[in-house]
Amino acid sequence: MHELLCRGARVLVRGCEVEVLTDPAVSSCPYVRAVYKIENIDREAVKRILEDKIREFGFFCPHRSLESDIVVPFGSSEMISSVMGDLIDCAVVVCDGAGSVITRNPKLVQGIGARMNGLLKTVPIPEVIERIREMGGVTLEDPRIDQVAAVRKAIEMGFKRIAVTVIGPMARDIEELRDMESAESVKLAIFSTCNTLVREEDVPYLEKADIVCASASRIVMERIGPRALIQLGVHIPVFVLTSFGKAIALRYLEGMKSPILISRSRLPFLREDALPKLRGT
Repeated sequence: MHELLCRGARVLVRGCEVEVLTDPAVSSCPYVRAVYKIENIDREAVKRILEDKIREFGFFCPHRSLESDIVVPFGSSEMISSVMGDLIDCAVVVCDGAGSVITRNPKLVQGIGARMNGLLKTVPIPEVIERIREMGGVTLEDPRIDQVAAVRKAIEMGFKRIAVTVIGPMARDIEELRDMESAESVKLAIFSTCNTLVREEDVPYLEKADIVCASASRIVMERIGPRALIQLGVHIPVFVLTSFGKAIALRYLEGMKSPILISRSRLPFLREDALPKLRGT
């Protein structure tokens, strides 16, 4: 059984069966509209999105795809993979069927992270773990989602500059990661992702991240946005909070082939007609 958040809805996946337990928090989203051609997001839409991922890419299955050509502008996996071997030595990311994964292979980072939602729990799938290892990835001895333990293992492996993703429900881990960074004299690039359901009490932890995706969270937009050095994107804003995050973002922008608009503005810069819509608003 796997448990995740998709558009703010809590979902269970057993085998190939998808059960949506709660209503999605988001009623419409520009990304969902562009990729899945879905205007109104309800439980059936969430189920369809997950079933598409299972059918087309093997999510939660032994044949799970670990390669991807999809590029989400300003996505965490895109930014991390673009600086691997340059500003970053390795990444700690989360994969269904494997849990926390340590790798210095940028293709594996992108293959795992593309289309990934907020994975809360997963069970080991031996075939997925074996293919991750063949591609240069390492899981915890007891495969599970534990980003703190995985970063500790990455440090033990000798890595000094480590990118790590932390989803909104696990925001408290960011403080422990910063403490570890100081104690071990390493450099962490913390990417805060999947933040649609963050609460006010999570804000102090998000403030310690390097790069924060707003998702559909008004709390992130209003509390984290004004602290940003750079805002990437308007539809789903990504806020860069630190000089290290800024270096990563600028290096990523160097490699973008599409045109880029750069303008000075008080942040956050929000267009109400372009943002995801929360249910009831």
